[in-house]
Amino acid sequence: MSIKADKKYEAVFDTTEGKFTVGLFNDTAPKTVNNFVFLSKQKFYDGVVFHRIMKTFMIQTGDPTGTGTGGPGYNIEDELKTTRKYEPGIVAMANTGRPNSGGSQFFICTGPDCARSLNPNPKYTIFGQVTSGMDVVQKIAATPVKASPTGEESVPTKEVKINTITISEK
Repeated sequence: MSIKADKKYEAVFDTTEGKFTVGLFNDTAPKTVNNFVFLSKQKFYDGVVFHRIMKTFMIQTGDPTGTGTGGPGYNIEDELKTTRKYEPGIVAMANTGRPNSGGSQFFICTGPDCARSLNPNPKYTIFGQVTSGMDVVQKIAATPVKASPTGEESVPTKEVKINTITISEK
């Protein structure tokens, strides 16, 4: 663990669409926050695209290949014990659908479909919430999309990427 339990952490995302800030929940998801802070400080996310966008559901990023199949080369443990719910602005670790399969990909809830789809069966570690710049998140969510090879309307037709993520400790 490189994060301190008695400190609060926040991440400022500088993207091609503007900036937004996420408060991180190291009280309920310390391993996930530690992993995210580590990858951010290593500049792992710099230049990474939002590869999956569904306007009323979520925006997803964190895959260095931009395909939705990449990661950091390891998996982290799920941290699902929380009273928090999936709602617009919530940041959660993506996974492959199997337990303990998250790594670097994460998503930000953007609309009512996130709560409707995920709250009945919470299986993604909630590790943060947008505290400012939700308008930028919604701008990213409004990016035009086309169908993926599986038919899901989620592939951005315009490149939107993370320039860098800056972590601060309070």
